[in-house]
Amino acid sequence: MGDQLCIVGGRPLDGRLKIHGAKNAVLPMMAATLLVEGECVLRDCPHLIDVENMRSILQYIGCGCSWRGDSLLIDGSEAS
Repeated sequence: MGDQLCIVGGRPLDGRLKIHGAKNAVLPMMAATLLVEGECVLRDCPHLIDVENMRSILQYIGCGCSWRGDSLLIDGSEAS
């Protein structure tokens, strides 16, 4: 028996909800870009200090990293 959510009311639910990327998912993906030749695009990345710190580390070892809106572009081809 799982959890239930019971909605009581006279109107049906309608709408959209955008789910933003999670730091705990993005950080391992950022590290995994080191295993790929060429550019990786991580979409809907949160602009958090942990993500910025990881971006700085990747840049320090030679990766190209840049933001394009909420997407993070990482090229690990030149990483040492």
